[in-house]
Amino acid sequence: MQEKEAVVTMKGEPLTLTGKRVKVGDLAEDFEVVANDLSAVKFSSFRGKVCLISSVPSLDTGVCDIQTRKFNEQAKALADDVVVLTISMDLPFAQGRWCGAAEVENVQTLSDHRKAQFGNAFGVLIKELRLLARAVFVVNKDGVVRYIQIVDELTNEPDYEAALKAAKELL
Repeated sequence: MQEKEAVVTMKGEPLTLTGKRVKVGDLAEDFEVVANDLSAVKFSSFRGKVCLISSVPSLDTGVCDIQTRKFNEQAKALADDVVVLTISMDLPFAQGRWCGAAEVENVQTLSDHRKAQFGNAFGVLIKELRLLARAVFVVNKDGVVRYIQIVDELTNEPDYEAALKAAKELL
């Protein structure tokens, strides 16, 4: 497994990311995560749709909450063949509770807590914390990665406009 030190920080402290180093133009590796109802979800099941993947450390933190709510609001205006996924290491029960309380209906929350397959496939698993780094990926209908933003400081928000623009350009 690859490791890359000091790609991201948390409050200035460097952290190590593990997993594959994904690049724009790579075919996205398939992975399995868990839906809020505990069913297994394979990333390949979204083939044929543009996928905006929002990776967050935990929905129960301020910046992750803001990030997911902003993508939820913007997802309303996206075409039907665009899906917005928020993936974290939170338990599916916690994700479901959070979505209900936050009235998030346009983003699908998925948990990587069981096997960390997403974190390893996209190189955003934080070794020291076993959480996911804050990142945004856009994958086209054929499963090719077309946009990547790994936010260098976990307490910062991503560039929402750039990610949404990248998704819209694939339609």
